[in-house]
Amino acid sequence: MRCPYCGFAQDRVVDSRESKEADSIRRRRECEGCNKRFTTYERIDEIPYMVVKKDGRREKFDRQKVLSGLLHACEKRPVSASKLEQIVDETEAYVVDSPERERSTSEVGELIMTRLKGIDTVAYIRFASVYRDFKDVREFKEELEELLSNRDNQKRR
Repeated sequence: MRCPYCGFAQDRVVDSRESKEADSIRRRRECEGCNKRFTTYERIDEIPYMVVKKDGRREKFDRQKVLSGLLHACEKRPVSASKLEQIVDETEAYVVDSPERERSTSEVGELIMTRLKGIDTVAYIRFASVYRDFKDVREFKEELEELLSNRDNQKRR
């Protein structure tokens, strides 16, 4: 923090208080160069992480929405809550690690489907059918056939 009067870079905090709205901290500082006092305010960085929808709209990332989708896909399936929580944590970390503070929903969806495929194939198919918006039984069948052929190839190895 540079002194607004002399530009000196060293100061000491004389007093700290929460603001009336409790959304920032007010600090009284004293410059160690010219001994003048000044006030600074510290505020939490509240720029949200965003996901870009297929139609180009941007929406705030919502952990609960991801968890809700996973819970629907895993309904009556032997998938533990800790596994679902792990997928949600990985998904959130993926969005947070983005340098632009945003990811496309297609990237997020593919990450989730990859994780689900390794845990429970039925839950994967359920999630994929909603995420990929299967239009008819043919698309559903194609996804199942691809899943089965991958499974058969792995058994042969």
